[in-house]
Amino acid sequence: MSDRRPRAGWRRPPAQPPTTAAPEPAEARPSVVQASLYRDGHRVSSPATLAETFRQLREHPDGMAWIGLQRPTAEELHSLAAEFDLHELAVEDAMEAHQRPKLERYGDTLFVVLRAARYLDAQEEVDFGELHIFVGPDFLITVRHGAAPDLSTVRRRMEKDPELLALGPEAVLYAILDAVVDGYAPVVAGVQNDIDEIETEVFGGDPAVSRRIYELSREMVEFQRATRPLVGMLHGLMAGFAKYGTDEELQRYLRDVADHVTHTSERVDGFRQALTDILTVNATLVTQQQNAEMRALAEAGFEQNEEIKKISSWAAILFAPTLVGTIYGMNFDNMPELHWAGGYPFAVLLMAVVCTSLYVVFKKKDWL
Repeated sequence: MSDRRPRAGWRRPPAQPPTTAAPEPAEARPSVVQASLYRDGHRVSSPATLAETFRQLREHPDGMAWIGLQRPTAEELHSLAAEFDLHELAVEDAMEAHQRPKLERYGDTLFVVLRAARYLDAQEEVDFGELHIFVGPDFLITVRHGAAPDLSTVRRRMEKDPELLALGPEAVLYAILDAVVDGYAPVVAGVQNDIDEIETEVFGGDPAVSRRIYELSREMVEFQRATRPLVGMLHGLMAGFAKYGTDEELQRYLRDVADHVTHTSERVDGFRQALTDILTVNATLVTQQQNAEMRALAEAGFEQNEEIKKISSWAAILFAPTLVGTIYGMNFDNMPELHWAGGYPFAVLLMAVVCTSLYVVFKKKDWL
């Protein structure tokens, strides 16, 4: 951090809601979003190029340069590294992006990686942007990868409060931290609303809810990766208050940001656990519904089987006299009992005995 002692007596400005501006096409967007020089909390110039920024900062050693870049080229980052003596490892991280949130100190320069977030309600997705910050004695460089966060809001807030801006790069860093953390609030609110809707859909039997739960759970894993490391990072900054002579008001500011981060991290952990529980409940309800359908099918199959038994039993009973009548109706000359006077009563009696026997058997087996 800076060797220069910041002025005391400032108060944290009221947080403003983050704005979500549509990003320009990559080919039409310059890498250097804005470069400005400040002295005593006031902007003294806005150089158009990095080279001009370097020259003016050398001419005003008591000033501070605030340089904002979005997806810069390797040449631009190397020129910044040469001018401000940035560590090559930090520069490499800033070029490659896709870094975890972290805080590293290289001599007088502090390198911070943040994951900003904004909630896209239509897609029910959390859009993450990566922000790399270099903080030195008389400069602050931000490198953005993604649409979030909108640092123009932070710059306007700071310029409206010269007393705050005069505290130097440390105050700007804490203001950016505060903006990133405040940007988590709409995400938390959006996720909470989605979880409430999911609970309604689960108990309403919506078959598509399982996919929605899974996708939101995946977003919460990413959100955890963005928020959880911030807790340790901010505690690391607070541990260096005495060593680096951080202003007392800045200390209070950072503690407040740390409280918000802790609260957000706890909410995100709770969301992930709630989604896990909801997924378990949904799986249980789906299993119960499937069991009920299987039971209904089994009952229908049982009733159908009973009807088949009855039909088969009566068919067997009626088949017996048909068989006897068919045999004795063939009228062959040499058939036994064909000319017997008791042949007819015998045949009828035989039919009755067979039918009665079959009826008794089927009745005992509960087929009739």
